[in-house]
Amino acid sequence: MSGETPEVPQLELEAVIGFNGHVFSGLRVHPDREYLIYPLGCTVILKSLKNGKQAFLHGHTNNVSCITVSKSGRYIASGQVTYMGFKADVIIWDYAKREIYARLQLHKAKVEALSFSPNDKYLVSLGGQDDSSIVVWNIEKKEAICGSPASALNSGYCLTVEYSWMSDNIFVSAGNGTLRVWELDLPNRKIRPTECQTGPLKRIVKCIEILEDDSFFYCGTTSGDIMKVNMKTRLLNVFGPVKQKFSKGVNTLKVLKTGDLLVGSGDGMITLCSGDKFNSVKKVQLEGGVTSVALRGEGHQFYVGTDVAQIYRFSYTDFKAELISTNHNSAVSDVAFPFATSDLFATCSKDDIRVWHADTSKELLRIMVPNVTCNALGFMRDGRSIFSAWNDGKIRLFTPESGRLILVIQNAHNMGVTAIAGTSDCKRIVSGGGEGQVRVWEIVRNSHRLIETMKEHKATVNAIKIKSNDKECVTASSDGTCIIWDLVRFVRNQMVLANTLFRCVCYHPEEYQIITSGTDRKIGYWEVYDGAAIRELEGSLSGAINGMHISLDGNYFVTGGDEKLIKVWNYSDGEVTHVGIGHSGNITSVQICYNDKHIISTSADGGVLRWKYPHPS
Repeated sequence: MSGETPEVPQLELEAVIGFNGHVFSGLRVHPDREYLIYPLGCTVILKSLKNGKQAFLHGHTNNVSCITVSKSGRYIASGQVTYMGFKADVIIWDYAKREIYARLQLHKAKVEALSFSPNDKYLVSLGGQDDSSIVVWNIEKKEAICGSPASALNSGYCLTVEYSWMSDNIFVSAGNGTLRVWELDLPNRKIRPTECQTGPLKRIVKCIEILEDDSFFYCGTTSGDIMKVNMKTRLLNVFGPVKQKFSKGVNTLKVLKTGDLLVGSGDGMITLCSGDKFNSVKKVQLEGGVTSVALRGEGHQFYVGTDVAQIYRFSYTDFKAELISTNHNSAVSDVAFPFATSDLFATCSKDDIRVWHADTSKELLRIMVPNVTCNALGFMRDGRSIFSAWNDGKIRLFTPESGRLILVIQNAHNMGVTAIAGTSDCKRIVSGGGEGQVRVWEIVRNSHRLIETMKEHKATVNAIKIKSNDKECVTASSDGTCIIWDLVRFVRNQMVLANTLFRCVCYHPEEYQIITSGTDRKIGYWEVYDGAAIRELEGSLSGAINGMHISLDGNYFVTGGDEKLIKVWNYSDGEVTHVGIGHSGNITSVQICYNDKHIISTSADGGVLRWKYPHPS
């Protein structure tokens, strides 16, 4: 049974927590001022500014690298990255229908930037460093009109492109030592560039902002200064600021109706500048480097995105930042619910653990541990602590309310702690490491003692599940074995062998069977009593299965992995009942909440997705 068959119903995707802040100018406000548009992995997300509801545009095969919206709002265009030698798609989306209008393929490896002409006639696209060509597309005919190398042979690569406000035939491109104004010669199907004269200045331009009357355009540079160039004469008009450069470069620029300039820089500063001297009037420091500024019409608000996946809302009147969205900015490794609670869940990633409110997707707590990665986590049954496994070989316990560090177990495993579980009496933790050892720790009044080390696995321990009576546990390892351990005598009870790297294992709630999965894409059912194989299912069409969880009643289980699909299975039939399409990175973990309302899944692109559980109890 495969997830691709048409008769399998789709899971309802309720919410996505995630934003790729590394895409420059990736945050856009639609001209109707209703929706915020931004990328996550290979998905384009449309989020309502009124009620927070989300819509999703699926069509890219790899990460979205650039986004633009046409002036009328009829179209959204997005480009993607792909692999060397492969074509990178540009997709034009019909905004009203939320579907693909045209798929355009010419660029190789990456689409760097996109811009619509003012009257929705043309789209100009810029290929990445390995492609370095500019192509102008006819939107109505869905075909390329003409193309050209983006920069002259003796100059560097191009980074950005921007259409003029008044003419469908003029656009500007810029990059490393190249700054050109292009004219489209439609009868001859050619685009003709004119180099802009910047004198002795050699700069790498990251962003272009053209004035609405097309008289001048501004260029933000990596060296932290801004050039103002005359559109007609192609000559440098003003260069500044003279004294105080913008730290870590100018990443994004926006001209306001007043003539003032909003400048977002790599050090996380958003600055309001007045006049041609670029004097700063107001400035606000944000977390992470600013990569996007999006104006909401001519109203009183604008939105700012940073490279640590935060989105802020500003009003012009008080120029104060309001944090409206926080997200993971690297792969999310694990998800956990507190015992018997469905309102909260925790996720972990590089540098941090975050606790979220399930219904609103709001971040409630962030526990920062810089420069290390949390591989796995869980809540103690009494709700008093979060236990976590880290790649620096330490186990850390925190309080769930404040995130205060309660306990650190130093050198718990010498190749990083890779899996962790807590007993239901809250007195012990079982941990697994990169070297294959399974260790049992006693936790008493914020101190710890190593009770036993069990050494049978020959490779990384990827998952641990403890039986409800705390007398037995099962561990899944990359050495192709799952071992059922006696936690009273600390010996092996049973071993399951398969030609795979086991990634996940679960006890059936009645605890007479376990199910396993891993890199061979098979789902195995096994007897706990003697380790005998009962049945085997084809779990996915491509790629490993990395996450698995069984519902409390034992009737259903969910899986997710490198196929990027969430599958809900009937336990006794072994049939797929629902498929969830929405992840654009490899799925790393899945969890069904206690009241059977949601499924939470996490992925390698930093996304956390909430699905409606299709079999409510």
